[in-house]
Amino acid sequence: MGSSGNSAMPENKERNERAGAEIVYGAEDCYRQSTEMLEELGFPKGVLPLQDLMECGRVRETGFVWMKQKAPHEHFFSGTNTRVRYATEVTAYVDKFNMKKMTGIKSKQMFLWVPITDMTIEDPHRNHIYFKTPMGIGKSFPVAAFITQQEDKSLIRN
Repeated sequence: MGSSGNSAMPENKERNERAGAEIVYGAEDCYRQSTEMLEELGFPKGVLPLQDLMECGRVRETGFVWMKQKAPHEHFFSGTNTRVRYATEVTAYVDKFNMKKMTGIKSKQMFLWVPITDMTIEDPHRNHIYFKTPMGIGKSFPVAAFITQQEDKSLIRN
C-alpha cells in the first residue's frame, strides 16, 4: 500500500460528509441560509460574522454544515472583548442549541490562538453561550453580546 491511497481518504470523507447536502452559492444566498440556520438552531445571527461567503452547505440528516469565505477573516467582539479568527472554511455538526466538532474557528486567549470546537446554549433561560476548546476548557458569554443590530431592533419592537 502506497501513500497515494491515504491521500484520497480526506477527500472521500469530505464527499461522504457532504452527500445529500443542500448547497447554495454566492454571498446573498449564503448569508440568508446561514442566518436562517442560526435562527433555527436558537443562536443569535452575530455569533458567526463570516464575510464574503461563496458556498454554504447543510446535510439535514447528519447535521453537518459548512461555510466557505473568499479569505480568512478576523472579528473583534466588543461585547466579550474577544478576537476570533475564521478560516476560509468553517464546519460543524449542528442541532438545536448546539454546534459540535467545529473546525475553522480560533479565539485569541492571552497570546495564543485556541481552537473553538463546541458552541452550546445550555442554560434554561437561553441567556448564555458556552464555547469549548478541544481540551474541554470553556467559557460562557451572554447571548446579548452576539445579537446583531437587526435582531436588536426586532426585540425592541416585540
